[in-house]
Parts: sequence; structure tokens; C-alpha cells
Amino acid sequence: MAVPARRALARAAQALPVRLGASVVARAVALRCATAAPVATAVPRLLAPRRSLAAASQQLRWYSAGSGSEAESQVPGSRLWSFEEVKRQIEDNKAAGESSSSPKKVVIVDVREPGELHATGKIPGAINIPITSAVQSFHVSDADFEDMYGFERPPRDATLLFYCKAGVRARSAAGLAKHAGWESVGEYPGSWLDWEVHGGPVEKA
Repeated sequence: MAVPARRALARAAQALPVRLGASVVARAVALRCATAAPVATAVPRLLAPRRSLAAASQQLRWYSAGSGSEAESQVPGSRLWSFEEVKRQIEDNKAAGESSSSPKKVVIVDVREPGELHATGKIPGAINIPITSAVQSFHVSDADFEDMYGFERPPRDATLLFYCKAGVRARSAAGLAKHAGWESVGEYPGSWLDWEVHGGPVEKA
């Protein structure tokens, strides 16, 4: 409310009759409205934190292991792989390793802990980057990564296919890799449990 308007309202409020209790209340309310700071300026400050929280929740939604549809929990831009597609990719990777003219292979990344791999084995050809105990793996330098694991980190133009035990850590790893600059990422939602049920080939870790 503009200053002249508030002053006019204040003068009108002071002129109100004070004959009944209700008139006293009306006069007090009018005086309060006339002298108070504009309400509109306070509204954005009250609503801003809620908008920020909603935005943060939207960004982190696909890291959640809670309930919800697959579309809601998928990492934006991440491809979802089926058992048959992963199995076929293993064969393509093997052919790519035997022929220099083959297309660039997809790097299959097991993000479980080393003890899990030793207990169950792994998908053939997969490398191990344990996302729980080494969450920084995609954000450290190439030299630090090689010191940690003893092999070169996949280049940022490579396609990374992540799996874990049941798909939750694979989804998180895909999100971290996207954030760190890898554009082509994918997840195997069924992960090791699905691979085992379908009788997929196993390589000892």
C-alpha cells in the first residue's frame, strides 16, 4: 500500500465513532492496516524457502531407494538395460576386444563392494568401482583414480553401464557419473539378482 493511501486510511480510522465495542475493534483494525508494512513484501520471503526445498527434492528424487514408479526414479538421460541387452553387449565387447575395427565397447561397471564380488563373481568383463565406499571415484583426478584402483578410469566419451545387487546403487552411480561429466550412462535395474535368476554367465573376481 502506498504511503499517501496509508495516511488517508489512518485519518479516516481516527475519525471513526467509538460508541460500541465493535466500533473500537474496527477502529483498531483500520489503524493497524494503515500503519503496517505492506504484506506483499513479506510473502516472497516466506515462500522462497519452500520453493528452494521443492527444487532440491526434485533434483535428488532419482537417488531415492523408496517406492515410486520406475520413470520417477530413473536418472535423467540414463538408458535402462534388460538382461538380454546386457548379455548381448558382453558378446559385442568380446568381439571389440578381438578386432580393432569394432565399435567402441560399452564399459560395464560393477559398483558393489569387493567382498560381494568375491562371494558371487561378476558379469564377465565388468570393472569394479565400489560406489558406497568410494563415492568420490568419478570426481577425483585421473591420476588419483588410477592410484586407487590400479587401472585407468574410463574416458568421458565412453558409455558406462552400471549394475549392483538390486539396482539402487547402480542408479546412484549413473547419477554421479552424469554429474561428473559422463554423458552416456546406463543402468541394469535388475542388476546381479536378475542376472543370477536368468542364469547369466559369471566371471570369478
